[in-house]
Amino acid sequence: MKHGEIKKRIYEIIEVSKEHDRASSCYDIMIYTAVLVGLLPLTVKVDTPYTKAIDLVTVFVFLVDYLLRMYTSDYKMGFLSYKAYIANFITPMALIDLCSIVPVLFLVFPQSKIIGMFRLFRIFRIFKLIRYSKTMVSIANVLRKVKKQLLAVLVLAVIYIFICAMLLFQVEPDSFQTFLDALYWATISITTVGYGDVYPVTNLGKVLTMLSSLMGVAIIALPSGIITAAYMEEIKKKKSKLEL
Repeated sequence: MKHGEIKKRIYEIIEVSKEHDRASSCYDIMIYTAVLVGLLPLTVKVDTPYTKAIDLVTVFVFLVDYLLRMYTSDYKMGFLSYKAYIANFITPMALIDLCSIVPVLFLVFPQSKIIGMFRLFRIFRIFKLIRYSKTMVSIANVLRKVKKQLLAVLVLAVIYIFICAMLLFQVEPDSFQTFLDALYWATISITTVGYGDVYPVTNLGKVLTMLSSLMGVAIIALPSGIITAAYMEEIKKKKSKLEL
């Protein structure tokens, strides 16, 4: 086989398996297993020889997977150029793949507290399963389509939180010692959580709290409606393609 054919075959294997492609199916199962087993160290507080062995084995699998995906970047991105490798490197899934490898630094430098924080990057491994789930791929496509609308809702929520925090910080100077306390209150109020550890005591403060909670219901409901509408549109498109 020529180099190009070998490279193409590697790309077919590491991508989501198609029917009757046993090698690709086995590869998918191996990655599934590595992801699930690789999450086991997060279930214990202190690393043991077993968790370290799991980290070494799974990181090796993820490293090989990452290198193969970077090697076949031109097939992934659809054009033959060195730019394909750069473009693939900064894709969300490629960054997730890279984050899944980073925890191995803790095994190399166990005494470093800063590098020790990289152990938390193990959680990124669960996101590697996204590419193997058609439903998750659809949801990712939906979020990509409505990202501008969701960003607009996020900006609206942040502005509203700051306005509420500033109002309550002036109305309730005794209840909120710092502006961060007011921001904390505004955030849990707009999400209608209300832990009750920080709350207004004046009548005006209580009225503002009620208004904040009511507005919070409306603002928090916006992303759900946007995502649901886009998801239903995605399903309709898939159905129409299947009918054709």
